[in-house]
Amino acid sequence: MTRAVDSMAQTRRDFLWQAGGGFGAVALTALLAEDGFFGHSARAVAAGDASSAPRLPHHPATAKAVICLFMYGGVSHLETFDPKPELNRRSGQPMPNLDRDPLFKVRHPGTLLGSVSKFRKHGQSGIEVSELFPHLARCVDDLCILRSMRADSFAHGSGLLQMNTGYLRLGYPSLGSWISYGLGTLNQNLPAFVVLLDPRGGPISGPPNWNQGFMPAAYQGTQFRVQGDPILNLSPPEGVSAKQQRNQLDLLAELNRRHQQATPDNSELAARIASYELAFRMQSHAPEAVDLSQETKATRRLYGLDNPQTAPFGRRCLLARRLVERGVRFVQIYSGGGHAEQTWDAHKDVLTNHTLHCGETDQPIAALLTDLKQRGLLDSTLVVWTSEFGRTPTGQNGKGRDHSPRGFCTWLAGGGVKGGQTIGATDEFGYAAVENKVHIHDLHATILYLLGIDHERLTYFHGGREHRLTDVSGRVVEEVLG
Repeated sequence: MTRAVDSMAQTRRDFLWQAGGGFGAVALTALLAEDGFFGHSARAVAAGDASSAPRLPHHPATAKAVICLFMYGGVSHLETFDPKPELNRRSGQPMPNLDRDPLFKVRHPGTLLGSVSKFRKHGQSGIEVSELFPHLARCVDDLCILRSMRADSFAHGSGLLQMNTGYLRLGYPSLGSWISYGLGTLNQNLPAFVVLLDPRGGPISGPPNWNQGFMPAAYQGTQFRVQGDPILNLSPPEGVSAKQQRNQLDLLAELNRRHQQATPDNSELAARIASYELAFRMQSHAPEAVDLSQETKATRRLYGLDNPQTAPFGRRCLLARRLVERGVRFVQIYSGGGHAEQTWDAHKDVLTNHTLHCGETDQPIAALLTDLKQRGLLDSTLVVWTSEFGRTPTGQNGKGRDHSPRGFCTWLAGGGVKGGQTIGATDEFGYAAVENKVHIHDLHATILYLLGIDHERLTYFHGGREHRLTDVSGRVVEEVLG
């Protein structure tokens, strides 16, 4: 016993030497990491860690949160943000060289169909915007319009997945999940990632569009309702006090932790423990977040809540602003639900379809940008407007358009984006991107960059290798940056 105590004895000189050496080693490790000594790939947190605590970005960020406006069904760029005078002049004629594309040859696309909407220049930038977006056109100097987007699928299911996850296949984390994983949340009483669906239904392929894939379940998107309880079954059972519920959760957490010790890699269990705690905190915070009655009458009118056509999407846009105000990192709003004409899928009649859906979303989107700007939030909130793909310059059924991933439009605003500009171009008919092509991986890399994340360093180890949102490609579109 005496020898053991003597061997553990330590003089003040030994203590100071060891402590000094330890601090030096920590500092050296940090410096080596900055120089890339340990490699360029670095996970934001350990793979099994489902923590939602805020985490430091890789570099200074210009955006803290993202609001993604997803127009489900495939918006026609030719009727919205990409005017084509030559297409209008040659409407009704066969498209030159179309027979060189075997896939389009099979799809029987028909003849060229000129734009069914007129374009006008707006703002100091003079960018042309369709007459279908009269309110949004007044915000054009805040928009950075990517006119050369490209995707890899003609089908809605895989197209939605690629825009949301970067992959055409099921099982991969969504963009919101990657952001939640990389940065955590700024509010421990609300989810980091919230999804607001169209009242008419969700998109085809459903939850995989906002799921966490192979990450811990804590990073999946949480569906909120705009009216009533934001989440079903969130309210405590009748007759159960807050103290009783707290005791139940403490007991359940202790039992789950004991079980987890035997299965430390079980991320589902860790996420379930965290979700119970989050749900308990949300009981008092989520109802307040979705209570739009707290807003002024002028604000509700701004978003079109007094108009039956614009009210459903307007409520979701207003709720999105309230959520990012309260520290939610990523809010995704869907326009279009169910199938066919309930979405932007304009096979039958592009004018009728887009007049309906532009009319539902135009005023609320403009209101969101205006409101964020007035509150000083647009500088730190990145707004992304997109669809899964675009549509063909050739007609379908005489008045409609088919799917086309070769060239379409997406726009970004706020969050460090340089507004009042267009980037890239499609050919003279709007058939395919030909100038400064921007793939979905490039869009994702740019979104992450604005949030302070290096898309090549944000990885997650699964199945024997490090995975990225952008797979093995992707570039930051430098022209987007302000």
